[in-house]
Amino acid sequence: MATNPIQLQKHLGGVDYPVDKRTLIQRARDNGADDEALRTLENLPADRFNSPNDVSEAFGKE
Repeated sequence: MATNPIQLQKHLGGVDYPVDKRTLIQRARDNGADDEALRTLENLPADRFNSPNDVSEAFGKE
């Protein structure tokens, strides 16, 4: 099952932006993200995100 942007944002609750990709992935892991969601984050084209909107935009480009 593919990860959708809403599911992804649920795993990123409590993230302090700006944030780098490594920290974003760790926060998602800490919040119970499954392997599919973690792979999605690892494959995002950006390495730094200034807001949840940046994550959503990168997800759309993935």
